[in-house]
Amino acid sequence: MAAISDAFLNIPYKYWSLVTLVVQNSTLVIVMRYSRLVPKEELYSTATAVFMAELIKLALSLWFAIRTQIAEKNKFSAYDLYSDVFAADAWKLMIPAALYTVQNNLQYIAVSFLDAATFQVTYQLKILTTALFSVLMLKRTLSGMKWISLVILTIGVALVSLPNDYDKTKISSKDNGLEQFVGLGAVSVACVLSGIAGVYFEKVLKEKKEKKPSVWVRNIQLSFFSLFPALVLGVWWKDGNLVSERGFFYGYSPVVWSVILCQAIGGLIVAMVVKYADNILKGFATSISIILSFIASVILFAFPVTLIFLAGCVLVLVATYMYSQPDVPKEYSSLAGQVQMEAFKEDESGPKGEMRQS
Repeated sequence: MAAISDAFLNIPYKYWSLVTLVVQNSTLVIVMRYSRLVPKEELYSTATAVFMAELIKLALSLWFAIRTQIAEKNKFSAYDLYSDVFAADAWKLMIPAALYTVQNNLQYIAVSFLDAATFQVTYQLKILTTALFSVLMLKRTLSGMKWISLVILTIGVALVSLPNDYDKTKISSKDNGLEQFVGLGAVSVACVLSGIAGVYFEKVLKEKKEKKPSVWVRNIQLSFFSLFPALVLGVWWKDGNLVSERGFFYGYSPVVWSVILCQAIGGLIVAMVVKYADNILKGFATSISIILSFIASVILFAFPVTLIFLAGCVLVLVATYMYSQPDVPKEYSSLAGQVQMEAFKEDESGPKGEMRQS
């Protein structure tokens, strides 16, 4: 069996995955927002973009799955890969695949009405929804620190969502006060779907099996099952008239292709982070992405900086960091308590075996 290295250019994969996650998260929001700022008659179909992203992700996942199989078995077997992808329980991935597809479409709607910085910060509400659904669906118990971080996160997002003076002027001048409401609504629904899909996917992954499929096989399954809702609900039902009139690739530019590629590799990067890194480093990477998106929005889109928005950003960053911290094991807490009690008793009565002199 060929050895699989955990480093590239002597740098561990966990750091490569985190750097690429930061770049991908920051770049996706910026280029997605930029791609929606063209005149309406030149806009591309977001449904076709979602479909193409899933198609590219499927191809990349296949390549990684084949590469992994060759590295582990020194050969490639199409039958083995087919058996893994279309296993008896593969149908369970249809649910999160459909939810992720709708979520991706909602991201385009949200970023069309919100600036990149606001979208990036408010999208962190997926931490809250994922936590709540993990309690409801997985019966998970959250520590007091995590609940506090979720409250801080909610307050931070609420502050960021408040319209500033620039927003009020823009809304009154263009008479489109529903834009921010639609954008925030799309983000909120996307976060809810992200929470449900993520927790359901985790539940499927944790099921006891004799042979667990690789992370690349799971990505193949998700992408494959995402193609159907992306094509039927998106391309045919949502943008059917637009596609039939203008064509599938109408409005596509290098910027649009950049958005599609960023979306396609996003799921693969997250898979690498899950495999090679930990939740603390992932939370750190997310925080850096928020900061970079904020700076880019100020430079590229002349985003107005207000104290309320900055305060909200800081709260979201703090909450993200707090939530990513590991809980103290109950056994450790209990042991620490016993040690403190023994130290207190010894301090009161002196060392073991002798009474403390008053």
